[in-house]
Amino acid sequence: MAEVDYSGKHPLRTRLRARYRAWLKRRLPPARTIVLEQKRLFIFPSRPGFLFIGTLLIMLLTAINYQNNLAYGLTFWLAMLFVVAIHFTHGNLMQLTLTAVGAESVYPGQRAEFRIRLSCSSKRSGHYSIRLTWPDSEALVDVPAGEAIEVSLFQTVGGRGWFEPPRLTVESGYPLGLLRCWSFAELAVKALVWPKPIPAPAPTHVRGGDDAVGFSDASGVEDLAGFRDYRVGDSLRHVDWRGLARGQQTLQTRQYSAPAREDHWLDWDAFPDAPVELRLSWLCWLALQYDARGDQYGLRLPDEEIPLATGDRHRERVLRALALYGVESAPV
Repeated sequence: MAEVDYSGKHPLRTRLRARYRAWLKRRLPPARTIVLEQKRLFIFPSRPGFLFIGTLLIMLLTAINYQNNLAYGLTFWLAMLFVVAIHFTHGNLMQLTLTAVGAESVYPGQRAEFRIRLSCSSKRSGHYSIRLTWPDSEALVDVPAGEAIEVSLFQTVGGRGWFEPPRLTVESGYPLGLLRCWSFAELAVKALVWPKPIPAPAPTHVRGGDDAVGFSDASGVEDLAGFRDYRVGDSLRHVDWRGLARGQQTLQTRQYSAPAREDHWLDWDAFPDAPVELRLSWLCWLALQYDARGDQYGLRLPDEEIPLATGDRHRERVLRALALYGVESAPV
């Protein structure tokens, strides 16, 4: 009697699966670009294929029993068709190239988009009815001869940090559906998962001199600051036409002052009593708020400091630092 683990998993089955995964990883190592060569492909009859084989056996037994040459000829002709289908089904996936293009950064619980390029190096024949399958997503595509297409697949991510998608199944039953040819592709691509933004309370500790608020005399459209003589190139919308209509001798241009952008520091020490994950979520929410307002902001972590700046690249850098805090870094 086999020993059964009360946790609900069969020990023998668990060991066999672990050995199978280890063997599969040695045979099909992960890579950024994978070419489906002969050693990567597996082929086996599909359900219609087994039904087809069973029908051929019945036809063969009938031909033997009745010694009917026409039944012999039809049986052997269909058997030859099955052998030819093996060649074409296997060749449909041969030399198909899969390249991991990239992955979108998301928040925990969202579906990350992974972009995969499928390329056909042959100028004579393409790859047809190719099915790409993940647990949460699948796609059915054709790759014309000598061309390349890009496919998007999606996976639901977990907590912050790096998310590695599962092994991709690539399969096809083209042209007759009697056989299933498949391969596993472990693409070296990862999605960055940012902390979940949670509205932050007022910080309990703010370092002196961190925030600066003021006004600049740069041109803006908020408050009227005064007038100056008109210069060639000034916007006609800012010209003081009313003053000219009242008999003003010289043409003047209105000047405006705009509030200067506020400067903020996202300081790790501003929330000293909060847990790590909650603190990161608060800092992420604050970064998104400051970025939406166009304010300058910087980040201070125990092991990293990002200076004050604005813009999309700065936001990505800040969110990346928050996502990878305390997580072992990996290349994208």
